[in-house]
Amino acid sequence: MPQEIHDQLKQIQEQIEALKGRITLLENSRKDQLSIAIVSGDMDKILAAMVISLAAAAMDTKVRLFFSFWALSALRDKKKKAKSKDFISKMFGMMLPRGKGKLKLSKMNMMGMGPLMINYLMKKQGVLSLDQMFKEAGELGIEITVCEMSMNLMGFKKEEMIDYPNLRFAGAATFVSDANESSIQLFV
Repeated sequence: MPQEIHDQLKQIQEQIEALKGRITLLENSRKDQLSIAIVSGDMDKILAAMVISLAAAAMDTKVRLFFSFWALSALRDKKKKAKSKDFISKMFGMMLPRGKGKLKLSKMNMMGMGPLMINYLMKKQGVLSLDQMFKEAGELGIEITVCEMSMNLMGFKKEEMIDYPNLRFAGAATFVSDANESSIQLFV
């Protein structure tokens, strides 16, 4: 075999090996993981995020939820109160729902009747309540990250958040890092 052909074959083989390496990197760049940024405090949107999360976790997909801004209302424990709040923080606390049971619907809230009707229908049809979904999420290992910046802006404190086995407090960079590893990213 002439030297020129031998050199070309060697060059092609090197290119193939380099491509195999790049393919391996691409295949391993995303994990079987779902990351959802939840910013809405609407009951129906949090319900949708939880249903998707539970379905993914049931299929052995790692799930990471990032609660920010208005969605933090769902994570406030109705029985807990924080001390040493300034005036604006107290106002946010009074104006925003305290817990999952006080969330409004994004459409057809009907002066509070909408959530009651949805909860009634969910119970009648055997759909888990939001409280039950969060309990199930904890049992399935779904991680919830509370956005510290949003929490601080709204005057919420760690001690007034729900008890949840996989709850952490972090910033947006943590969500971006989690989402970068995830094969699926959603924004609700």
